[in-house]
Amino acid sequence: MVSTTDTLIEVKDIQVQFNTPEGMVRAVDGANFSVKRGQVVGVVGESGCGKSMTARSILNIVRPPGRVVGGQILYHRTNAETIDLMTLPPMSDEMRRIRGAEISMIFQEPRASLSPVHTVGDQIAENILLHQNVSKQEARIRTLEMLQQVHLPKPESQLDKYPHQLSGGMCQRVMIAMALSCRPNLLIADEPTTALDVTTEAQILELMQQLQNDFNMAIIFITHSLGVIAEMADEVVVMYLGREVERGRVEDIFSNPRHPYTVSLLESLPRIEQDREWLQTVRGMVPDPYTRLTGCPFHPRCDHAIVGVCDQIEPPLITLENGQQVRCVLYDPAIEKPNAPSEEVTR
Repeated sequence: MVSTTDTLIEVKDIQVQFNTPEGMVRAVDGANFSVKRGQVVGVVGESGCGKSMTARSILNIVRPPGRVVGGQILYHRTNAETIDLMTLPPMSDEMRRIRGAEISMIFQEPRASLSPVHTVGDQIAENILLHQNVSKQEARIRTLEMLQQVHLPKPESQLDKYPHQLSGGMCQRVMIAMALSCRPNLLIADEPTTALDVTTEAQILELMQQLQNDFNMAIIFITHSLGVIAEMADEVVVMYLGREVERGRVEDIFSNPRHPYTVSLLESLPRIEQDREWLQTVRGMVPDPYTRLTGCPFHPRCDHAIVGVCDQIEPPLITLENGQQVRCVLYDPAIEKPNAPSEEVTR
């Protein structure tokens, strides 16, 4: 298949299921979004909404008992070739070449991702040797260059240290160096600053912005923090219960959110000018994963829900005039909404 688009990755109707003794869980239930070359797409939502499973699907690393049961991941290579990553066996040679060399991933707990019995230098060099035809000496030189590029303090003295000898922030810099050592087209960052203190988090975010500009790579940035999304992303995908409920440019999402869930998430952000003694939160909780609601999955928590409509009709994805997309019946003119509130959901 040949690609003529500047789109790098297209996630199309991805579905991930977990078969457990308690029943079947649909962790991802038809997620759809795309990422252009050099673009940062932020994926946000509460825990249990399918963000990480969607990311793992792209690299085909969903672990049993989970499995991808439907959808496509279209990867448009720079040579104009398009591959559906879902058609590649997880441990095939081609998938292994793509994973780490063309698409890389960093995780939220770096020490859990790094081997405790190998030095950080050896682990980065191993990734370079796996994907590039270089000598061990050249791989070590490139490893040192990467550690310098991620601003690891005194990189020469850190090469032969083990992960337990480094701080959490230093380990995260090592993970970033490893992920970028082969200059990937796409970096997937799965809550990479969650385990860090706020000062280190700010440093890591600044580093990622700098490296994204230096390498001109695309990033899928997964987080529960809308503040991080506002700082990092060009576009935003808001996920709820396994599928996107709103997506659009970061400035549109923050200035004029349309889906009631997005509005609630933004309302829960703390503000200096607030005179309240408590934080506003999203009412209720994400539903039990073993229970699938009819209609819109957000309707039990929604202040704009229409009885007889939102609890019965599965909302379509509506594209608005500014290109913003929202999965809500309030914006679908084809659906009759008796006694509906104003279709303009505002903060």
